[in-house]
Amino acid sequence: MDRRQFNSVSMSALALLGMTALQQAHALTLADISNADASRGLKTALEKGALSAIGLLGVQDGFLGNEKVRIPLPGYLNDAANLLRTFGQAGRVDELITAMNRGAEAAVPMAKDLLLKAVQTMTVTDAKGILTGGETAVTNFFATKTRPDLAVKFLPVVTRATAKVGLADKYNQVAGKASELGLLKKEDANIQQYVTGKTLDGLYFMISEEEKKIRQNPVGYGSAIVSKVFGALR
Repeated sequence: MDRRQFNSVSMSALALLGMTALQQAHALTLADISNADASRGLKTALEKGALSAIGLLGVQDGFLGNEKVRIPLPGYLNDAANLLRTFGQAGRVDELITAMNRGAEAAVPMAKDLLLKAVQTMTVTDAKGILTGGETAVTNFFATKTRPDLAVKFLPVVTRATAKVGLADKYNQVAGKASELGLLKKEDANIQQYVTGKTLDGLYFMISEEEKKIRQNPVGYGSAIVSKVFGALR
């Protein structure tokens, strides 16, 4: 066999080995991954997703500048605000909306410790269930584990932000009457409670966006264990 034939055979053998390895990698399923790896991969992904969401939202204009999570006045009062704008009150309305969103932006970084604690206390059973639970299973897990406690932590921050605006008290007065008339949901009748709820909604929404990215392109997260675990789900 001359050198050219030898090189040709060698290249064919290498190509065959490469194809075999690729097929084996694609054949990897969640059942082939150890509980330890599944748990470790998911914890890594959750930490990345949670910290990324906090980083995007917990800055100036994180809420106000993002149409997907910007906090508006609720239904009926938003309509009333539009009417106020026609009477030259646009500045005061915008001031209130800005204060609401600034409160959300200030509160979000406080979520870090609770979110990371939820990750660290996750069980192996939790991990496997989340991995096979659909595109927003991670987000649902976080919401179940942290929403009540985060609401308590966020409320004082939101209250301080909205207290700076004179319209906040007037909002509560008008919203309370609107709620009694059935024009507004009861939970939206208090601006501090309303903004706190919307802040949490925005946080979990952004975590869900990060989760979808991880599931769709695990390799892109630059972590071998994340790629291994989430790649097995594809």
